[in-house]
Amino acid sequence: MPERGSSIFLRYKMFDFDEGQFDVVVVGAGHAGCEAALACARTGLHTAILTLNLDSIAFMACNPSVGGTAKGHLVREIDALGGEMGINADKTALQMRMLNVGKGAAVQSLRCQSDKHAYHTEMKRTLEHTENLRILQAEAAEILTEDGKVCGVKTTYGGILRCGAAILCTGVYLNAETITGDVKKSSGPNGFAPATALTKNLIELGYSVRRFKTGTPARVDGRTVHFERCEPQYGDDDILPFSYMTEHPVKNKLPCYLTYTNARTHEIILSNLDRSPLYNGTILSTGPRYCPSIETKVVRFSDKERHQLFLEPEGIDTLEVYVQGMSSSLPHDVQKDMYHTVAGLEDCDIMRYAYAIEYDCIDTLDVYPTLEFKKVQGLYTAGQINGTSGYEEAAAQGLMAGINASLKIRGKEPLILRRDEAYIGVMIDDLVTKGTDEPYRMMTSRAEHRLEIRQDNADFRLTEKGYECGLVKKERYERYLARKRNYEDCLTALNVRVPQAEADEFLKSIDFEGTEKSLTYADLIRRGVTLKQLEETFGKICGEDESAAQSAEIYIKYEGYLKKGLEQIARARKLEEKRLPPDIDYLKISGLRLEAREKLDKVRPASLGQASRVPGVNPADIAVLILYLK
Repeated sequence: MPERGSSIFLRYKMFDFDEGQFDVVVVGAGHAGCEAALACARTGLHTAILTLNLDSIAFMACNPSVGGTAKGHLVREIDALGGEMGINADKTALQMRMLNVGKGAAVQSLRCQSDKHAYHTEMKRTLEHTENLRILQAEAAEILTEDGKVCGVKTTYGGILRCGAAILCTGVYLNAETITGDVKKSSGPNGFAPATALTKNLIELGYSVRRFKTGTPARVDGRTVHFERCEPQYGDDDILPFSYMTEHPVKNKLPCYLTYTNARTHEIILSNLDRSPLYNGTILSTGPRYCPSIETKVVRFSDKERHQLFLEPEGIDTLEVYVQGMSSSLPHDVQKDMYHTVAGLEDCDIMRYAYAIEYDCIDTLDVYPTLEFKKVQGLYTAGQINGTSGYEEAAAQGLMAGINASLKIRGKEPLILRRDEAYIGVMIDDLVTKGTDEPYRMMTSRAEHRLEIRQDNADFRLTEKGYECGLVKKERYERYLARKRNYEDCLTALNVRVPQAEADEFLKSIDFEGTEKSLTYADLIRRGVTLKQLEETFGKICGEDESAAQSAEIYIKYEGYLKKGLEQIARARKLEEKRLPPDIDYLKISGLRLEAREKLDKVRPASLGQASRVPGVNPADIAVLILYLK
């Protein structure tokens, strides 16, 4: 058997041949690869995208959904920059729900239940109809370099794609192994073939490679599920879609269902922990803390009598139902017993058993904020190869890697989003400044400026940047300008004053304390009145653009906090603007503590602001750097 990191294909002599000249080659066609390839091709670069299997393009290896808490923010930002995920999610939605509606606007996030097959089909169709883009089913074996720069990608069959930049979006396929009970197989997700040739080459190039894991639950036959024993979960009516390019509201097509584990479920799991790869030593790699297996949940939260499960349809044209919340690597016989204890699943037939998957990924301290590899010019990484989890995190990185590769080839300055500009900026800064010891998941709690970077204002924050990069096209830009005008018109309309008597009568009619002075509509919103309540009494105020009206209402409601936040951002930005020369020898700076020297030498921060966020660097170290720069 070949050792891990080698390829069985390399046992045989392959004859090199020319596969063509490209500006950019993207390795992998998952959610990161699709966005990276589209970003490059749409900005005029001759682009190739390699995939192990054309049937795995934009494949949803885990849950059939897009968005969710914080992840919905990422999708809106992808859309604002000119990416495709939001458009594709809208096209293939089974239902949509706004999460956290009972909480503040900062943490509200849109989630879409997707048709898994349709999502793949539509994204594949988009790639196929994109100019400047060649799609090739092939496995990358080697990244070719010359004088420290990328010059091509070689396939396992000897095909050489010459290029000026390459973007690695390998997902969970690098030396992937699936584990269920005692059975370990060399396999990618869902039975797709793994990528076995590239890891060895990445190590040779200087990447620090490590092993992560994730998992997925069983899929059951919907005909054998007692849905009447579960609680239906319907989508929202008249929901605003992810993309401002989507002209029609998303229709609810299918419900999801809520059910729970119980004491019997937990008993079966606990009595079989010795057969769980997570607890018997078969799996040693790190898994996602925020999406644990059912075994981990039962052990870690032993005080809980039950755990939520969601039964999610995988599509219109399939009977497969995804059991969200019950990922596992237990043996098949144990899985069968434990699933049958759940209300609604007592008689279910399992169509695909749950499994864990281990894969190779890199240490993101090896890459710049542009997602370019520090040791090889023109080599970028995005998605789960960077140690993240989730389709949305992958797509956002793919988009940024694609944008920056395109900008570099076109001789333009890179696009690096700050933490106060976007959740994408938070995620990438976390990865390249702090690194990650577990699969990284985006959460609203990671963003210190989350009130400023809400999902509703993503286009206001980012569309101009996408337009400047050449990715946002004329139609999308004009829609953004129209929405911005509608937003500004709405703010003006809400500052119209209401006579004292009318304001007083209105407030009393909705059980609010009256007023002895005239107030503007904005004043009333600050008192806790909703725009809907105002328009029910005073008639239409903000026109027909619901999204612009929503953003205006949120701004007025939180205006005081937003102004304070902007002051904090302005102070923090002074550190971000103090650039650090890339050739600083931190090891020779007297006054820096040894730990700070080593950490700064590893990360190579671009600014004092980034340096201040490096773990192990304290304020005294920053003071030393400030003196050093003078």
